[in-house]
Amino acid sequence: MQTGSGGSTAGDPFDAGAGGLLRQPKAVWATAGASVVAFMGIGLVDPILPSIASGLDATAGQVSLLFTSYFLITAVAMLVTGFVSSRIGGKKTLLAGLALVVVFAGLAGTSDSVAQLVGYRAGWGLGNALFVSTALAVIVGAAAGGSAAAILLYESALGLGMACGPLVGALLGNASWRYPFFGTAVLMAIGFLCITAFLKEQPRPATKTGLLDPIRALGHGGLASAAVSSFFYNYTFFTVLAFTPFVLDMTPYRSGAVFFGWGLLLAVFSVLVAPRLQARFGSLKVLGGSLVLLAADVVVLGYGDHTTAVVCTILSGAFIGVNNTVYTELALGVSDAPRPVASAGYNFVRWFAAAAAPFLAPKIEGWSNIHVPFVVAGCTALAGALVVVVRRRALTHDAEELETRHATEDSVTVFAGN
Repeated sequence: MQTGSGGSTAGDPFDAGAGGLLRQPKAVWATAGASVVAFMGIGLVDPILPSIASGLDATAGQVSLLFTSYFLITAVAMLVTGFVSSRIGGKKTLLAGLALVVVFAGLAGTSDSVAQLVGYRAGWGLGNALFVSTALAVIVGAAAGGSAAAILLYESALGLGMACGPLVGALLGNASWRYPFFGTAVLMAIGFLCITAFLKEQPRPATKTGLLDPIRALGHGGLASAAVSSFFYNYTFFTVLAFTPFVLDMTPYRSGAVFFGWGLLLAVFSVLVAPRLQARFGSLKVLGGSLVLLAADVVVLGYGDHTTAVVCTILSGAFIGVNNTVYTELALGVSDAPRPVASAGYNFVRWFAAAAAPFLAPKIEGWSNIHVPFVVAGCTALAGALVVVVRRRALTHDAEELETRHATEDSVTVFAGN
């Protein structure tokens, strides 16, 4: 992890040689492929939110609860994922998560009311939490080339899933809002088969993770600072993702195209641009600057005309992509807690914001006007940047020592996995 003002990460994760981003074991590609579909599920409903509201005779605020229930359960489940995976192993945890997504995504497509749909999305969130949190640890443990290549591969899966989710949602949802849910169930079932076939069981940690270990890990100042900053940032992120479709008020095809462009920029900037910016300017400067630009972007989105709103929605993907990469590296490298525990504690905090934004944005609009939710989102992005500035020493504490320790862990894990 690079957190200083210059320099670069050890090695080149884009190197095509052994250990490069593209030369990975089948198990890594199977996990990454299933991760793409898992992340597709987040943005899948974006272009069909108005269609769901119309089909189930629901308000925008009620339909936005699809995100709230999903991420609220995801946040709480983060305390359980490490507890489960350290006892039954990474592979079985991944399969359990995938199985839950298959079941609840399929049930979501059969919903007769928005309350049913919100409930099924909560079950989907539990499965996704088990899968996504464990997938990062599995990819880091099984990938060739250490954590740098593994994190970029994980971010590639996130970006591709975020880009393809709205597109798949639009293509299937144009016929019926139910089809994207059935499509996700089928794709996750394929992912289940791929994980079963190609992933060997990963070595279990010597010490089992307790339910409260992620909370205890947040006692580290650097990890707590990263989590709090990410909490504010994620409020902005999910205001864009969950509230903007109602503002744009477009057909599923047009909305899907807008969010495909958004997701494409997210993928490109998270994988290709962010590492280069970090190497040149340092992670914290890049993160702080990106958060300020995101704040400006969402305020312009809220006050601009329809064309401006479309452009700013797509452009926000670039800043979100940069932020996602830097936050992931901070969460995994800033503290001395084991990676799965640190990741669980960090995600426990930040997913609460992802649950809050879709719930609060429509209410704020009702209390004021359509512009104010974006002003609030701009302020939360600035709050995230302020935390980075004020807590910069905690966020860089012992960075070099921890980077060396994690590099050693990577070598040991890869050796054990082989």
